[in-house]
Amino acid sequence: MNVFLTLLGLLFMFLGLAGSILPILPGPPLSWVGLLLLHLTDAVPNNTSFLSITFIVAVLIFVLDYLIPAIGTKRFGGSKAGMIGSTIGVFVGFLSPIPGGIIMGSFFGALLGELSNKTDTNTALKAAFGSFIGFITGAFLKFIIAIVYFGFFMAIFWEYKSLIL
Repeated sequence: MNVFLTLLGLLFMFLGLAGSILPILPGPPLSWVGLLLLHLTDAVPNNTSFLSITFIVAVLIFVLDYLIPAIGTKRFGGSKAGMIGSTIGVFVGFLSPIPGGIIMGSFFGALLGELSNKTDTNTALKAAFGSFIGFITGAFLKFIIAIVYFGFFMAIFWEYKSLIL
């Protein structure tokens, strides 16, 4: 059972890495599930504080991934309408079957939000670009967390490999 849980955990770690790039997969929470599965083996002692902290970080990054594009919109001169449009666009893009839907949703949501606010086209495009930068920043954060969690997974596995295998 230890080997099965470890392999399943490793699968979730790879899904978490993929989720840091593919918007359809929630990267950090999937990586955390991989850590949890490793800790559910008989070989690895439960470390509740480690699992709690990594869970909180995974959820925080997951939530920030939806908020950062709106923050980027605001930093590039967008209005509240652009921020709301960006946030709505992220959710619409997430539900969209179109590859890159979140990126396009964030960009066009901010653009439409700004244009509905009677903002000129240049300012609206600048705010939409800020939304895009925010999305890229969120993806980078997800990737860093997925790599760190993968490192934790491998370090813990290496420490207990003789008991797991």
